[in-house]
Amino acid sequence: MKKIIAIAVVAALAAGGWYYWQQQNKSGLPEGFVQSNGRLELNRFDVASLYAGRVKAMPVDEGSEVAEGDVLAELSSDTSSSQLDAAKAQKQRAQEAVARADAEIKAYEQQQKVAQMELGNAQNLKRDELVSAAEVTKRRAARDSAAASVSAARAARAEAQAAVAAAQAQIDQAASVNEDMAIRAPIAGRVEYKIAEVGNVIGAGNKVVSLLDPRDVSMTVFLPTTEISRLKVGDEARIVLDGMDAVWPAGITFIATDAQFTPKSVETQSEREKLMFKVKLKVPADTALQYKGLLKGGLTGNGYVRLDKQAQWPENLAVKLPH
Repeated sequence: MKKIIAIAVVAALAAGGWYYWQQQNKSGLPEGFVQSNGRLELNRFDVASLYAGRVKAMPVDEGSEVAEGDVLAELSSDTSSSQLDAAKAQKQRAQEAVARADAEIKAYEQQQKVAQMELGNAQNLKRDELVSAAEVTKRRAARDSAAASVSAARAARAEAQAAVAAAQAQIDQAASVNEDMAIRAPIAGRVEYKIAEVGNVIGAGNKVVSLLDPRDVSMTVFLPTTEISRLKVGDEARIVLDGMDAVWPAGITFIATDAQFTPKSVETQSEREKLMFKVKLKVPADTALQYKGLLKGGLTGNGYVRLDKQAQWPENLAVKLPH
């Protein structure tokens, strides 16, 4: 018995809501226009930390206006700073090894030239039978040894240069980590919530601050099947907020493909008309940004859509922005 009463109450509430929507849309609107109530919403960005660490500073407060790139939180960077210093020291050692290898190459190349000259002289003397074949062999061995030393020094330089490149890569990585210890705003916006506080230890990927995007302002309304079939994304809309003498321009950016509640497999005509679909009305970004101080999340009001594209917006729904 109680279950039957509960079902009856729910049905009565649903019928009352449907009746209210019908009455609301019958009052004050010309043919080809419908309205529905809703609340303003600002798109939210949850800013997270790329690395784990202890929160050292939080230079923003809830409600603060921030520009893109502003620091929202700073994590302790002792570890990343130490890694950066170590990488720089390693690069310095590798650069010194390159310098030593360059000096050795020059010295061995000079020795190779001298050894080549001595080998040539010995070969000339051998033709005149003034030196033995053993002396020629000795000079050739000296020349080959100098050439091998040059090759070895060049290989050492290549290895040292590779070490410099590896150290530079470590410097870049450590510098990037060090930079990422300062968590910055990805967009210009307003701080909604501070999720972390100074002294908190957070893990990689943990949220630190949530931002509201003042350029992305919308209102979600619900319309029945008979109206949805005549709308499409991109259609014009209007938003009127409670307590504000203004009519805001908007456009339809989203229309749900499914009803808000799953219908029964078989429905009568009247039941199909009561199915409600979610529609998103979005204020143009430049307008939203210009009036970011007025357009706040949670403000209540009505959204209006035009079903007949040939119909002219009534005078009371002509765009009217605050002065």
